[in-house]
Amino acid sequence: MRISAYNAITQVYQTRRPSGSKATKRANGQDEVDISSAGKDYQVAKKAVAEAPDTREDLVAAMKKKYSGDVTVDPGDFADVLLSRYNGLSF
Repeated sequence: MRISAYNAITQVYQTRRPSGSKATKRANGQDEVDISSAGKDYQVAKKAVAEAPDTREDLVAAMKKKYSGDVTVDPGDFADVLLSRYNGLSF
């Protein structure tokens, strides 16, 4: 899940790495790095994805509670839904 989240962020910014950063040298001998606003946005988004949990434990617990026990599915109903969705696809 985490990989797909990074890929989604990358697609939003249409880049693989923060671009637009450049190193400049001042007259007094100190180095300075300027990062573009797109690079800063990319860093913020990457940090947010890294800090997000892999799973939403509250939703997982609710689903486990809701479906704890035997779940029976009628094969005919399943086939009908599967075929209706397949027929709705365009190729």
